[in-house]
Amino acid sequence: MATKRKIQSTYTTTPDDIDRKWYIVDAQGQTLGRIASKITPILTGKRKPAYTPNLDLGDHVIIINSEKIRVTGKRMDQKRYFSYSGYPGGLTSLTLRQLMEKHPDRAIRSAVKGMLPKGVLGRQMMRKLRVYVGSEHPHEAQKPEVLEV
Repeated sequence: MATKRKIQSTYTTTPDDIDRKWYIVDAQGQTLGRIASKITPILTGKRKPAYTPNLDLGDHVIIINSEKIRVTGKRMDQKRYFSYSGYPGGLTSLTLRQLMEKHPDRAIRSAVKGMLPKGVLGRQMMRKLRVYVGSEHPHEAQKPEVLEV
């Protein structure tokens, strides 16, 4: 006589199950790489128990005071950011110091972007990151929670 076998099913997260929160991070006095490595798991959703690698389960992150980050060693003058226009001789580079003078938010964006998955999913996660110069931001209506990193 054959016994009836119980079939187990694996829980799969669906887009309807996603509950997104808003967090605010003050970057004043924080080291660039360390703040980026703390923010990346929040954007990917790896801190949630229902994490699924093929879904974007991450939360929104607001970073304020991006101009007040710090770096160690000679990184301000030795770290370079490159951009290529696609034309011959179109390679331009900026040091971190020059980038911080022109666009302080781009240093944090670049650090976080390098830690996210490449492709469509990474770009979708990157859209949930908002970086602001100064302590003001227009997201008070979302009631962001303060996140200590």
